[in-house]
Amino acid sequence: MLSSEKPDDLASSIRKRRSFAIIAHPDAGKTTLTEKLLLYGGAIQLAGHVRARKDRKSTKSDWMTMEKERGISISSAALQFEYKGFVLNLLDTPGHQDFSEDTY
Repeated sequence: MLSSEKPDDLASSIRKRRSFAIIAHPDAGKTTLTEKLLLYGGAIQLAGHVRARKDRKSTKSDWMTMEKERGISISSAALQFEYKGFVLNLLDTPGHQDFSEDTY
């Protein structure tokens, strides 16, 4: 707890926080689901595309150049936004075997 934070403020903050990790096999749509949650939660105005062409917007969670070029998630991405008084934390994970073996 921060020295300036009261116990009641901390408890209230904890009650308003939700965290979700999106974990599945390769090409299951994890990043697409993440983009839709951001879109419908009001955090972004336009959902990006995993395999975006130059005329289409890429995704928020696949930010690395290599991820954009290959159309796959290489690293996990943590995203946070507010929705209806709650703070939502989203963790978009890669689906490749090396990552999933360590995660499951």
